[in-house]
Amino acid sequence: MNMPKTPSPEDYAMNVAAPPGFDAQAVPIHETCAHEKKVAKEFLEPAGLKLRLQSPPQWEPEITDENRHVIAADIIAKRESAGKVTKAAVLIPLVLKEGGLSVLLTQRTNHLRDHAGQISFPGGRMDPEDQSPNDTALRESQEEIGLDPKRVEIIGHMPQYLTVSGYSVTPVVGLVQAQAEYVLDEFEVADVFEVPLSFLLDPANHQVRLWQSEQGGRRFYSMPYENRFIWGATAGMLRNLYHLLKV
Repeated sequence: MNMPKTPSPEDYAMNVAAPPGFDAQAVPIHETCAHEKKVAKEFLEPAGLKLRLQSPPQWEPEITDENRHVIAADIIAKRESAGKVTKAAVLIPLVLKEGGLSVLLTQRTNHLRDHAGQISFPGGRMDPEDQSPNDTALRESQEEIGLDPKRVEIIGHMPQYLTVSGYSVTPVVGLVQAQAEYVLDEFEVADVFEVPLSFLLDPANHQVRLWQSEQGGRRFYSMPYENRFIWGATAGMLRNLYHLLKV
């Protein structure tokens, strides 16, 4: 797969935010990724994941129109200094299970201002007292779903992911010892569930969708699983994890 060049801000002039009530699931599928290389089984296991994240090979995160997640560091710095970027972090929680790793995801409540009803990783904006993205990811995970930080072993980070809503998100990857139950913040989280990592990192389950309007358009990934529709930034971060592990 040929990776496009890092775009300039002008390249995003036609990438517009979706209107209220936008139904991502109704957007046509442009293509699927079944032809792409599969991730080796060893990198779907804890030891292989640790090795790859801690000693990564040379690789390129993927650029999509929808999320702007690879932007040169100097551009990010300029936007941060101008107050146009909000720093945030999410935890990519990989739950240790006998049958293999699974990814813990949340369903956001429908009344939230940002990304209402969408599927996401636990996380949020950095607070002033947070010393690092790790602190943010662990704090937010505890606040949102009651995940005990002592059950999380952080094994690495993914590149910053700059969203169309102005967040510069650091994905923090952690191995999680499963809890018997999770205590949800009822204001923010409607549900919590797991999806096998092997499913989410199988390119045969990755769909490219194209949305067009008179003002512009967006290209985004989706990964439907049973009755769940995973798309947008969450799918984009999973695609980057896929690209890191398939090398």
